[in-house]
Amino acid sequence: MKLPVSWRTSAAAAVATATLLTGGSIADAAPKADVEAAAAPDIPVANVKAHLTQLQSIATANGGNRAHGRPGYKASLDYVKAKLDAAGYTTAIQQFTSSGRTGYNLIADWPGGDTNQVVMVGSHLDSVSSGPGINDNGSGSAAILETALAVSRAGYQPTKHLRFAWWGAEELGIVGSRYYVNNLSSANRAKISGYLNFDMIGSPNPGYFVYDDDPAIEKTFKDYYAGLGVATEIETEGDGRSDHAPFKSAGVPVGGLFTGASRTKTAAQAAKWGGTSGQSFDRCYHSSCDTTSNINDTALDRNSDAVAHAVWELSE
Repeated sequence: MKLPVSWRTSAAAAVATATLLTGGSIADAAPKADVEAAAAPDIPVANVKAHLTQLQSIATANGGNRAHGRPGYKASLDYVKAKLDAAGYTTAIQQFTSSGRTGYNLIADWPGGDTNQVVMVGSHLDSVSSGPGINDNGSGSAAILETALAVSRAGYQPTKHLRFAWWGAEELGIVGSRYYVNNLSSANRAKISGYLNFDMIGSPNPGYFVYDDDPAIEKTFKDYYAGLGVATEIETEGDGRSDHAPFKSAGVPVGGLFTGASRTKTAAQAAKWGGTSGQSFDRCYHSSCDTTSNINDTALDRNSDAVAHAVWELSE
């Protein structure tokens, strides 16, 4: 790589990780039980909320935020990495510089699966400097972390290779994910069969929005919600404003979920989803009140289960 990269590997998978950040993987780094999961497990919302409590505590101990280049961000990354290392993932930290400060992406590969077909799942881990960023985007980060841990608990052996990512400096203009994509070779970009993005999935006055960038991924999420009897709408508020954008620009199929930010919920949407019309989906968007009190548990629970459903469905 042309720019400095620091690497850290889990003790459980202490094989070389030099290919991880450039899109490669280690298919047989650790043995797993011969278990084939027929369907995605339920993701306990209590576990997801426990991660959010930890992110809140980290922010509180570090000036009230988890922003790029601040101690709270690195502490958040260290928390997530420790959980993944203990669960048997092969992890690597990718370092970059933005606005004169050092930033970090965390990449975690689950051993096994066809490394020529990679299903990648990501969320940005940084907050704005004005608050702890629990919905934006602790919610997505915690949900994909608990999904990754569920993969480990199940001893899941998908046909495709699974990779999870927590991005830095999204709030400064999608910096971390763009850095990652730009440093992939064209061959390794082509190995990513889909990238799933989860940015704000527990908004307190939630909507249920699905990205419409790739028909197959869109259908996966829509079918899941149809099974719950929950109507969805196409996501437009965050289109091109989150970490799926660099992947889409590079030709990777992308998809994801969103529960709304600063836009106002209409009367029709309130009739469909509940909540309060005439009020923002997230009144604490980019504010100091984006704390653990700024989460709708039902939305967080449904979306966390939808993350796992998509991971299981799309990796077979």
